Amino acid sequence: MGLLSFIFGAKKRQVKEFLKNGAVVLDVRTEREWNQGHIENAVHIPLDDLKNRVDEVKSLNKPVIVCCESGVRSAKAAKFLNLNNIEATNGGGWVSLKTKL
Repeated sequence: MGLLSFIFGAKKRQVKEFLKNGAVVLDVRTEREWNQGHIENAVHIPLDDLKNRVDEVKSLNKPVIVCCESGVRSAKAAKFLNLNNIEATNGGGWVSLKTKL
């Protein structure tokens, strides 16, 4: 198994584990991106708004799988959420995440 297979396999296993625990999908893309397509039943909070809406995420009282377009913004969002005592993981790009759900 190569390094990339190991890394992406670990992410896939983590997403599956979060889903088993009733995780919610959080999409941190812009409104424009969201309107062009998104995962059904996902929560939409643009990354720029997340700091001001972190209590909204806490109130969900569930683990969070964060997604965006490519995985860069969702990585930042997951780190921020973890620092705020919210169990979160980076689900990467929303299109690839959608195939794992």
